[in-house]
Order: sequence, then C-alpha cells, then structure tokens
Amino acid sequence: MNGEPATRDQLATLALINYGHFTSMLAENGLIKGLTAHCDRLTGDCRRLFGVDLPAARVRAYLRPVVAEPGTRMVRVTVFDPAADLLHPDGEPAVLITTRPAGSALLPPLRLRTVQARRELPEVKHVGLFGTLWARREARRAGADDALLSDETGLITEGPTWNVGFVRTHQDHDQLVWPEAAVLPGVTQLLLETVGVASVNRPVRAVDLGGFAAAFATNSGFGVRPIAAIDEHEFDHDHPVLRRLGEAYAAIPGEAP
Repeated sequence: MNGEPATRDQLATLALINYGHFTSMLAENGLIKGLTAHCDRLTGDCRRLFGVDLPAARVRAYLRPVVAEPGTRMVRVTVFDPAADLLHPDGEPAVLITTRPAGSALLPPLRLRTVQARRELPEVKHVGLFGTLWARREARRAGADDALLSDETGLITEGPTWNVGFVRTHQDHDQLVWPEAAVLPGVTQLLLETVGVASVNRPVRAVDLGGFAAAFATNSGFGVRPIAAIDEHEFDHDHPVLRRLGEAYAAIPGEAP
C-alpha cells in the first residue's frame, strides 16, 4: 500500500467498509496493455469517489517493482481510505496493489443466462460487487457459465466483470455492436475500438439477440472470449471476426509503468 507492505488493520478496513474503486490488468513481462487507459480510469474514479486527483505518475511508480519480474500475472490497483469508517468513507485515498496468478489464455466459449440486475453507479469500477456476484451465482445455479445483466425492459448492459459485444452483418459488411446503456466502459473494449473493425453503439435487448451472428466478452484478463449461447440463442463461437479481434488484441503492444 502506497509502496509499502500493507498491515492487517489497513486491509481490515477494506474488508469492512465497502467503499473504494479499482482496476485490474494483465502484466506480461513488465508490460501492461492499455496502462494509460487504466490510469485514466483510476484518476477519474478517484475524483468521483474521493473528490481528489490521483496522478498517473504515482500509480506507475507503485506498479514498477510489482511488474518488473518476468512472467504473467493479474495486477489489481485498489483505491480506498484505510482510516475510513461508516460515517466517513471518503477520506485520504491510499493505493493498494495486489497480484494473483493469471488465468488460462485458452478458455472455452461462454454459455450465459440473462439476469435482471445492474451495478450501482455503473460508470465507476467500484469495489461493491455484491449485486454482480449474486447475478453470477444465480446464472451458475441455473447451469450457465456466467450471467449477462439486463434491466427490467430487457435492455442488455454488461457482464458481472466484463463487457459484451455482438457481431452482425450490416450492408454486406461485418460490424461490431456494443450495447448502448449505463455500463462501465472497459479498457479492453476501448482498445478493440481502435483495431479497424467497424463498430457502433446502440441499444440491444434480449429480443434482438437472434439477429446477431456472434457474441463475445472482453476484459483485461482474457482479452476476447467467444460466447456460444445466451439463454436459448446460439452463436457462431468460431466466427472469423472473433478470430480477427483476438489476433488484433494480442498484437497491441504493452506499456511499461
């Protein structure tokens, strides 16, 4: 925390006072894809939740020794006040960096179940994960791999910890469709919007799912992951656009802290 080993009391605050924000990223041999965008997210969310700026230079300085070792790992940067209490959750923010092993790069296509749920303050990547983890549990109890969140009108928003995108044929060309809704703008999604595949943002409802050829999930941990089915709708999980997206994402260079 803030470049020093975290104490038990500091971590207890994070466990008991569920107020703060974070970003997670994949570090590969000292480099991180989209690091500038991750730092921008932290700066903006810190301003929103704590009313102060979090300079990117400060975050990068804390990251350097953590990602310097060779290998691949997930790195999470969490911002919260270790002296917080229930009446004063938004004091002086500290920067906690934690790591965990990276998951497998070869993940099977997802089979999803839509669950009516939404994240509080969805534009912020905050630490309040109860609602989304509840949705994930409900979907898994029903036999799916994960949940896809939607509102009471059937408007598709996002996954519990990832963004969703769709592929359709539009005027004889493949086109990506990102749901236009109150969602967290994912760093991986932002990077994929620059790789040369035409894309649009438009509302997507559950009744529209049959009109898409393919669907995929994106986050910093796995990049692009095909979706095989959402409820009763089946998709081409080997669609050439998905392969193109995966290759393009893999080719994006990482940044050093």
